[in-house]
Amino acid sequence: MGETVEKRYRVGGMDCASCAAKIDTAVRRIPGVEDVSVSVTAGTMTVRHDGSSDLIAIEKKVASLGYTVSQVAGRLQVDTQADHSHHDHDHSDHDHAGHNHEAHDHAAEKAPDPLEGLHGHDAPMAGPWWQSKKGRLTISSGVALVVAYIIGHLVPTIAPYAFIVAMLVGLVPIAKRAATAALSGTPFSIEMLMTIAAVGAVIIHAGEEAATVVFLFLVGELLEGVAAGKARASIQSLTTLVPKRAFLEEGGTTREVPAESLSVGAIILVRPGDRIAADGAILSGESAIDEAPVTGESTPVRKGEGDAVFAGTVNGDAALRIKVTAAAADNTIARVVRLVEEAQESKAPTERFIDRFSRYYTPGVVVVAALVAILPPLLMGAAWDEWIYKGLAILLIGCPCALVISTPAAIAASLSSGARRGLLLKGGAVLETLGKVTAVALDKTGTLTEGKPQVTDVIAFGRDEADVLKYAAALETGSSHPLALAILARATAAGITLPAVTGAKALGGKGITGTVEGQPLFFGSPKAAAEQVPLSSDQTARITALNDDGKTVSVLIVGDTLAGAIAMRDEPRDDAKSGLEALTVAGIKTVMLTGDNHRAAEAIGKELGIQVRAELMPEDKQRIVNELKRGGSIVAKVGDGINDAPALATADVGIAMGGGTDVALETADAAILHGRVSDVAAMIALSKRTMRNIVENITIALGLKAVFLVTTIAGITGLWPAILADTGATVLVTINALRLLKPMT
Repeated sequence: MGETVEKRYRVGGMDCASCAAKIDTAVRRIPGVEDVSVSVTAGTMTVRHDGSSDLIAIEKKVASLGYTVSQVAGRLQVDTQADHSHHDHDHSDHDHAGHNHEAHDHAAEKAPDPLEGLHGHDAPMAGPWWQSKKGRLTISSGVALVVAYIIGHLVPTIAPYAFIVAMLVGLVPIAKRAATAALSGTPFSIEMLMTIAAVGAVIIHAGEEAATVVFLFLVGELLEGVAAGKARASIQSLTTLVPKRAFLEEGGTTREVPAESLSVGAIILVRPGDRIAADGAILSGESAIDEAPVTGESTPVRKGEGDAVFAGTVNGDAALRIKVTAAAADNTIARVVRLVEEAQESKAPTERFIDRFSRYYTPGVVVVAALVAILPPLLMGAAWDEWIYKGLAILLIGCPCALVISTPAAIAASLSSGARRGLLLKGGAVLETLGKVTAVALDKTGTLTEGKPQVTDVIAFGRDEADVLKYAAALETGSSHPLALAILARATAAGITLPAVTGAKALGGKGITGTVEGQPLFFGSPKAAAEQVPLSSDQTARITALNDDGKTVSVLIVGDTLAGAIAMRDEPRDDAKSGLEALTVAGIKTVMLTGDNHRAAEAIGKELGIQVRAELMPEDKQRIVNELKRGGSIVAKVGDGINDAPALATADVGIAMGGGTDVALETADAAILHGRVSDVAAMIALSKRTMRNIVENITIALGLKAVFLVTTIAGITGLWPAILADTGATVLVTINALRLLKPMT
């Protein structure tokens, strides 16, 4: 066998987990195929093969099952179709192989989406439902049923035949799909159950009801597709944020070009009010950027030269020149959508259990239906027609569509909802585990704090505060050191005009000297300053107090006079305290793990009310996470995804904090795009809300089937209520899952 080759396809028309199961089973039978992964929610299929597989045969096989297929070249485009296979197969590992579009209607096809029509195999409905293949078939079946009723009323003698014809209008396409699925290894498909029930009803002279049931089945499938399309639209709508056109600067001129044609290094002009067409860094200009579409941040962020910007965000009040840092297929939104798609392929433990259960559920119900149809007439002399009718009704209850879609529908909606708030979770397993978290370990720098120092205090000793800040900032002009940048930012904010400095010179480990306005200056550590000018006990005490608060203090000397001091600290994020309080209220233990010194860490910890473990190496953080796990805690580790990598990997859930960097998006189990500490609690709350929704869905799915099973055997309900137990439950489950798309209150 040669090297394993992976091909990815976009599959149109998957409506539920049964669809994915049928595709998975059929493609696995093709020689050379090593693995198949089909995702209903992403509308994709990935096929891994040894290079000998006939890719055309793979595409034709999928097309023969009633789906549209197209191979994806390179990275998946940002779209989200749903693949839904409903029956008795476990597809916990399904990719998405695209297939050709021979047997499918694409009128109204849009990007695959997380929860498309739950049964049918029609392409996703992007336009009006009546333009889709599924919609047209439903209308045809309905018209045929109405015509049959009219004919039956006018000419009663031919009524049975009219209803049989009406039934066949809808049943023939269903039966063809059933036969193909059976030949491909899926005998217990909903189409097969529907076909047997309809034909059986005709045999026992219930043709009118058979035609009605076929029509109701098609209506149910149509409703499922419409309901599921709403969930799909949530994540797909992200792809519409990136503008189609951009203004490219080239050769001294500006011209409009397709945004997707922008290459890394290109320079684009973004006018006020326009959406930014690519990820990039600002070359010139300063503006307020509305990042809400990407990060969920409600307040525009002021950005200037050197700052990173994301595709899809909105430029506020000034023109910007931006250097492109990522191609269209790799921009933040493309990666977010791709990660959500991939996450929807990763099954949660509950979903895997439901899949396994459904493999036995449908055959079991078929056996029960057969026994109900046969045993009473054989053993008790009951009427064959009556009990065959009941058996056929029970057969329709045997479709596990609502049960199988109950978990992935909720997870897909939840992942989409989270992505729109800047909360990325890599799969159902991560989503499920988050709800069980009992301890959260957080990094300090860049996680609980902003990750860059800020001036907290300007202290006057021999000069006023404005002079202290002016002279210190003048000395630091041109420096890229974080402390220097903090001082320069404070001076800029204060509107101070900086005087020129001459003879500036850095003294290693001590500070910097120079001449400003004819006066010699020194700005540096208190220890180095004390070597030049004695510090009084009051001055020393004040500096010590600032140090005890975790602040770095630099002292300014003008001539031979101690002029003042400036204190700086990496300050807590605005929402750090409230975010930690939200975790505590939820009963979750919090601990800070940091490599910073004890004094600085304790000062931040005391302010935020969190337990502190300081002066840790990466391996120490990993060890502490293991200690928490051994103590019985389910641990989430929150960090920047770089120096916290060992601890992130060890934790039950690793959460990367920070704006759309590769590390934040790709290393951990989950990522918080905007870096809000409060989003950790929001992510856990989303998980708990999702798991409650899944329990509700399973209860709806099994509860309705149980009720109709009893009422059918009791003779209270018949064929058409039985089909509602399937399609109706699937619609209800999908609509319930869609509630997760609404913002959390």
